[in-house]
Amino acid sequence: MDQFDITDRVAVVTGGAGLLGRSHAAALASAGANVVLGDIRMEAAEEAAAQISTEPGRECVPLHLDVADPQSVRAMVKSTLERFGKIDILVNNAALNPKFDPDHAGDHSNSFEEFPFEDWERAMDVNVTGMFLCAQAVAPTMVAAGSGVIVNISSTYGLVGPDQRLYAREGEPQQYKPVTYSVAKAAALGLTRYLATYFAGKGIRVNTLTPGGVFADHDDEFVKRYSAKTVLGRMAEKEEISSALLFLVSDASSYMTGANLVVDGGWTAW
Repeated sequence: MDQFDITDRVAVVTGGAGLLGRSHAAALASAGANVVLGDIRMEAAEEAAAQISTEPGRECVPLHLDVADPQSVRAMVKSTLERFGKIDILVNNAALNPKFDPDHAGDHSNSFEEFPFEDWERAMDVNVTGMFLCAQAVAPTMVAAGSGVIVNISSTYGLVGPDQRLYAREGEPQQYKPVTYSVAKAAALGLTRYLATYFAGKGIRVNTLTPGGVFADHDDEFVKRYSAKTVLGRMAEKEEISSALLFLVSDASSYMTGANLVVDGGWTAW
């Protein structure tokens, strides 16, 4: 179990105030890391960091971060290095992921033919360019140290196309998982392979984590439909994804780089 110990390592989690971001940050802190929780929603980041820091030995620092803004990314890295002197782990988790819940009803009515260009640009800026900017910003300190781990978060929809039937409701207009999500998550796989080979011989490992659907108070109909498409017959719990992340950032995965760890309950195995 010592291979899973990341005591005193410094981890940056982007999009750290979200459902999975919080879970990832808590898992890393539990394994001994000092965590920088970066998010554009500063109030939510502060709340999440306070919860994680309540247990002894955990240090979780919230920092404002707009991953689509090069200046904001550089400022986050600068602040992290000033506080901790190093960055051992980068988790590229931040992404625009349209939610299908009552608060966002009607937000997903755009078909591919009608998808707004400005929405495409914004999603690419956050989901793809954001990963590029954060990896680029941490690279110099990792190269200088001769070590580091980067994990890019993808999705099963980066491997297979969305089943739009999951989002249909009888008597209601068709809702769509947008094209931007699949394209961006597929791009994460390409970025991983490029960086893994680019950093060959420099002690830096780069891998992808591809989660399936994580339960987040979805309605019963969606849960039933989604679960029927998985081999294990259910959605994931957030801790099951964060446990896989801990494997990827720790020495337990020391012989892995350029790889894609799929944690989807068998969704893509059918």
